[in-house]
Amino acid sequence: MTLLDDLAWRGLLYDQTPDLADHLAGGVRTAYCGFDPTADSLHVGHLLPALGLARLQRAGHRPVALVGGGTGLIGDPSGKRAERTLQTRDDVEANAAGIRGQLERFLDFDGPNAARMANNLDWLGGAGLLDFLRDVGKHFTVNAMTAKESVRSRLESEQGLSFTEFSYQLLQAYDFLVQYQRDGVTVQIGGSDQWGNITAGADLIRRAAGGQGHGLVMPLVTNAAGTKFGKTEGGAVWLDPERTSPYQFYQFWLNTDDRDAVGYLKAFTWLGPDEVEALAAEAEAAPRARPAQRALAREVTTMVHGAEAAEAAERAGRVLFGDGDITSLDAKTLGEVFEEAPSVALPAARFEGDGVPVVDLFVEAGLAASKGEAKRLARGGGLRVNDEPVEAAAAVTASDAVGGAVVVLRKGKKSYALVRLER
Repeated sequence: MTLLDDLAWRGLLYDQTPDLADHLAGGVRTAYCGFDPTADSLHVGHLLPALGLARLQRAGHRPVALVGGGTGLIGDPSGKRAERTLQTRDDVEANAAGIRGQLERFLDFDGPNAARMANNLDWLGGAGLLDFLRDVGKHFTVNAMTAKESVRSRLESEQGLSFTEFSYQLLQAYDFLVQYQRDGVTVQIGGSDQWGNITAGADLIRRAAGGQGHGLVMPLVTNAAGTKFGKTEGGAVWLDPERTSPYQFYQFWLNTDDRDAVGYLKAFTWLGPDEVEALAAEAEAAPRARPAQRALAREVTTMVHGAEAAEAAERAGRVLFGDGDITSLDAKTLGEVFEEAPSVALPAARFEGDGVPVVDLFVEAGLAASKGEAKRLARGGGLRVNDEPVEAAAAVTASDAVGGAVVVLRKGKKSYALVRLER
């Protein structure tokens, strides 16, 4: 398949400018995608454009990841109901630095079609207002600018649209022109909400430089429930492991709705038609085993955090269902695995020496109503510490705590509690 055929099969070809297919088939092209530095980390909503650049590169083209260090000071109104809070220059520069490191996971920066990073602050930071209005603004009519969906929807809202955000499409169009003139960039990709900005850039290249720019946009992803992809009750799902741990990241994909799983396999992984079709058939035959979700979680977590982190996340998930070694996990991951389990904090000093009697610990953790009940449960094999059965006369010491910080108690098959050792 050609690149566009592959994108179409994956459900990622929302719209394109005329003659894009012929342009891509005519030789090695340089394409860019912009990333808005509103935070110091990308989130899963950025995966499609990042993978879009990676797919272009694998098809033999040169990708440019443009960090909007300059436009980030303004804010893109596309898809926004209200104006963004303006950031300081220091904030934008710090965020741009964080994003650069994450994009390097997806793109190859070596070889004949090596990827390149760019920052539009390099040319926007020194642009004079009068020169910009004369050289760029004269090529745009207010009629055309207000006809863009991203602008029109805001003009019709109660919030309205400031001139600052109204000017954003001129800045993004200028980005395309500058890169076309400096580095031969002829293609811009993005989400479907960027179509107006991308076509504005192609128009500017034609009017100001007599050249031809091309655009390709991918659909904005929603889930089967119709809500925006990538949002959870806890907020955004980040690519930074300090914001969203590999275990939490893995669980996000594992919990994908059955109706979305096959589509997400196409959009967010490198798996081809044969592999996806096989997983789809397996999912239809044994839906409770969730083979599509497991493959999705494994593939995306490996891509973002590495194979070792993906394996650890899988192992942690098995622990939740009693099919793994609890002591193989660190205390932080244990806390995430049993996030919804009740927990109790006890002084670490109590676990020194002979430790805390098991029956006392289960009562204090709320898993047994009395010591008598705890003893009866232990005699029947119903009490476990770190998933190992314990006797009623046993005690828990500091050496039993995972990482010296956490002990996992279990009553029966599904009742858990965490004991955290406070120091």
